[in-house]
Amino acid sequence: MSSFAKYGIEHLSPSSCNLFIGSPAMFVLQKCLKKNQPVGAAAHRGSAVEKGVALGIETGADTSACIQTAINEFSRLTAMSGDPRKEKEGASIADFVTTALKELRPYGKPSSSQGRIEYKVEGLDVPLIGFYDFEWEDHGILLDLKTTHALPSKISTNHARQVALYVAARGDNLDARISYITPKKSASYHLENKRDHIKSLEKIALTIQKFLSISDDPLELASLVAPDVDSFYFADPLARKAAFDIWGL
Repeated sequence: MSSFAKYGIEHLSPSSCNLFIGSPAMFVLQKCLKKNQPVGAAAHRGSAVEKGVALGIETGADTSACIQTAINEFSRLTAMSGDPRKEKEGASIADFVTTALKELRPYGKPSSSQGRIEYKVEGLDVPLIGFYDFEWEDHGILLDLKTTHALPSKISTNHARQVALYVAARGDNLDARISYITPKKSASYHLENKRDHIKSLEKIALTIQKFLSISDDPLELASLVAPDVDSFYFADPLARKAAFDIWGL
């Protein structure tokens, strides 16, 4: 049985690889001990905005209809959420959608959205999978949409790995981009050094495989790492409780 099969892991993704890098303890908590943590309001805001924007660029719907779609989706996703940031994130949705539509409407109607990709790494027992946001096949453009309250000046390393995976699976000739959206500003960046980023992702995935192979006991794996309870990974009260229950921290 493979290292992944022991823990019921059928695939890896850029997000799971980034999680392992950012917080090995949270990786063990979620992937090995199966103690999933609640999704925060900011993540739900991103999903809701994306749905509203997709409606606008795929169907030509007016901005007000796109905003309402996003608000409805956010309400649905956060119906049971106790995140104290819920109200703030919900109030920002209209501005996020408006800014994103201004950035993306000039691209025209995408040829596909939420496309699934799969990539196999030599020596890795499971595939890497991901879902890109939008593609304009005729123009060779593949784009991911990221919402944030502070506009970055360049693509983050975590996001670069994510988009590099799409390029590796679909073809090096793709113009891979990330559009960062704030409530008032936006910026789109082209991904550079694609091969370096996919090599990094491959190394992380193989490291995860080696780590999981150490033991069939998730508590033994937990004993090899320790959580930083001040990090955002453990900001939720349930995550803090899990850290105390498992690590006594």
